[in-house]
Amino acid sequence: MKQLTIGITDCGKFSNYEKWVSTEPWVRVCRLGYKQNNFLDIKNCDAILLTGGQDVHPRFYNKPEYLEFCLDADERRDEFELSVLEYSQQHQLPVLGICRGLQITNVFSGGTLTPDIVTAGNADHSKFDETHDRYHSVNVKQDSLLSGVVGRQSGEINSAHHQCVDRVGQGLSGNAVSEDGVVEGLERSLPDGKSFLLLVQWHPERMEDQQSTFATNIKRRFLEAMRESRS
Repeated sequence: MKQLTIGITDCGKFSNYEKWVSTEPWVRVCRLGYKQNNFLDIKNCDAILLTGGQDVHPRFYNKPEYLEFCLDADERRDEFELSVLEYSQQHQLPVLGICRGLQITNVFSGGTLTPDIVTAGNADHSKFDETHDRYHSVNVKQDSLLSGVVGRQSGEINSAHHQCVDRVGQGLSGNAVSEDGVVEGLERSLPDGKSFLLLVQWHPERMEDQQSTFATNIKRRFLEAMRESRS
């Protein structure tokens, strides 16, 4: 089988994502980031995986007053990844966004973020520490792309975020929600004729149960979308 390349955006836990998608021999990985100064390498990529990490700087969704709630915002990373999204949409590349990847895509689409979930009155969704994620249930929207991928209407996912979607961006719709009303997934509102786009707030690459359909099926469908787009 012809080798295909996934562009994975750079982050502190890059190796987690690299290992997760590299289980197939035909998958290659390209590390994309402003520190690598390699935006043009995206021309060699067949799909994009947007990773987790720092909060999106709130100036990108016109809420600079939220900066006091943000953790390690990196504007250069934001600018780089917004350019990655622009390219991916112009060239119909399949995109999987994880945690921050969901948030930056929502901002790219004109949406906004809640700067701190607990301050806004919701339950804590952040991880316990660097090695232990929080876990909670999630409900999946019927007839969504996500429901077709995971094959279930509810399940348990891991959680490691303190920000979340506020206003959903143009062209996107929610596909999953936690019991306390936090958006846990997004996808295209009208996907017909457009490239694969699936965004999840949890971390399928590091779920304890890698056989969960909320982990393995998401990876499988992303890889299938990449193959289909290049067939």
